[in-house]
Amino acid sequence: MNQPNPILRIWQMGESQHKSLIFSIVSAICGVALGMLPYFSAANIIVGLLNGTRTLSFYMGWLALALAGYAARTLLYSLALIKSHKATFSILKTIRQKILAKLPNLPLGTVVDMSSGKMKQIIVDMVESMETTLAHLLPELTANLGGPLLIFVYLLVLDWRMALLSLVSIPVGMIFMMTVMGSYTKDFAGAVKTTQEMNGTIVEYIGGIEVIKAFNQGKNSYAKFTDRVRSNAAYYYRWMKRSQFGMSMSYAVAPATLITILPIGWIFYQNGSLSTEVYITTIILSLGIAGPLLAAMNFVDTLAQVGTTVQAVDELLEAEEQHHSQTPVKLKDREIELSHVSFGYLQDRQVLKDVSVRFPAHSITALVGPSGSGKSTIAKLIAGFWDVKEGTVSIGGTDIRNIPLKQLYDQVAFVAQDHYLFDETIRENIRMGRPSASDDEVERVAKAAGCDGFIRELERGYDTRVGSGGTHLSGGERQRVTIARAMLKDAPIVVLDEATAYIDPENEAILQKAVAELVRGKTVIVIAHRLSTIRDADQIVVVDNGEIKAVGTHAELLKTCPLYGNMWQAHIGTKDGDVV
Repeated sequence: MNQPNPILRIWQMGESQHKSLIFSIVSAICGVALGMLPYFSAANIIVGLLNGTRTLSFYMGWLALALAGYAARTLLYSLALIKSHKATFSILKTIRQKILAKLPNLPLGTVVDMSSGKMKQIIVDMVESMETTLAHLLPELTANLGGPLLIFVYLLVLDWRMALLSLVSIPVGMIFMMTVMGSYTKDFAGAVKTTQEMNGTIVEYIGGIEVIKAFNQGKNSYAKFTDRVRSNAAYYYRWMKRSQFGMSMSYAVAPATLITILPIGWIFYQNGSLSTEVYITTIILSLGIAGPLLAAMNFVDTLAQVGTTVQAVDELLEAEEQHHSQTPVKLKDREIELSHVSFGYLQDRQVLKDVSVRFPAHSITALVGPSGSGKSTIAKLIAGFWDVKEGTVSIGGTDIRNIPLKQLYDQVAFVAQDHYLFDETIRENIRMGRPSASDDEVERVAKAAGCDGFIRELERGYDTRVGSGGTHLSGGERQRVTIARAMLKDAPIVVLDEATAYIDPENEAILQKAVAELVRGKTVIVIAHRLSTIRDADQIVVVDNGEIKAVGTHAELLKTCPLYGNMWQAHIGTKDGDVV
């Protein structure tokens, strides 16, 4: 599939600001045109001096014209940049808003598979890099190309021979530059890749610092971190070193227009085929050709970057969304059913294989099985984190793809053992379960979840910020806050993924009571490794290698499912006096 032109794609992204961008381009071109007046004035003043003109008004007139041209160029150029920058920052804001609005509509796998370092680089760094293209490239590149073109046309009118001579050095300089720019797109793509790898390693190192210290892996982890940083620096060093000769020669040769204008023009002058006025004017005007062209060439690297940048942004903006109906539906109950579901996060690896299972409404169903068997995948499919392509997942007899995402998310409260807390106050983290809840309602569910005691012992109580990811709280405290949040949501379907994993023994009874309150009268799915916590479930589903091996009560499975029996024996093997 052919990629769209990156400049055209950026132009499409900035549709709301087209008028401002066009205005800035026109202003810049007019500024460049008027900026030629000082060159004409200088040429005429020199000719006047050579001809012996002694009239003060003659020189004052040309000086005034030069000053007016310079002032007009500065004013129009500044106006062009002001308009383009305002338009650009509005466009960048819109692009970021589109990306952030897109993320909740993407399957969770699309987001999870992308490292946080890469995500940050796209949303922050790469979108920001468009500022140069939009705010500078469009007005400045146009003006820097238009200025030399106007000078060249004027030189053609004066003397076509001198006009061609003024261009001789420029193509030679451009040849040197192209030796560098020919591989720029590939080099820049490599730079983006190595930077993403470095960012990912930095985020991983910082995020895992607790584990690194706990297991005394600081030396190895820091070595990996420094290796990535040095690799990133080495890539840029080698790239710049390869580019140095070509760029230096380009900037040395391209502006040397006088190397042909002076000697050959002198020959024409001596032969009488070139007047003094035209000779002097050509010398001065030729000096104004290479400068703007070199300034324009400075944007070549920006043009090469744009393709990679736009592709990365479009990777998010055009990623396949979950396709759900937009019309709310009425669900007859909260029974959940998976019918012939096959699913995999990667195309070449199936996690679930032809799974069919029913979760009756207002019942508690436990999912058990070895690690990696597919238990959490089943739960997340029910929660709508992914859509299945083979088989169906239904709630109340309705395929969840026919349920709007907002309505679907309102149906399910998902409590995982590592649930995330935002860097906000405890009160606001709980209130995310139902944003309209009052402070009294927040504190009431906090008491029910066993949170109130430790919260009130904090210096600022419910107004204490929990830190990024809830790092200021212990694992058990974070878990209780997430359960309080789920209780406040009061969804009819509750998914508990090892919801009491971090709870200390003295608080487990409080939390078990809170969980019992949370799940009362609801359709509940429990993922558990401690089988003693789910032995009283209405039904237990045994999952192994992505397949349903057995469904039944605790007593039934002990008799009919060897896998469950082995798991139960392994669970109680170290407990004295346990009775089956």
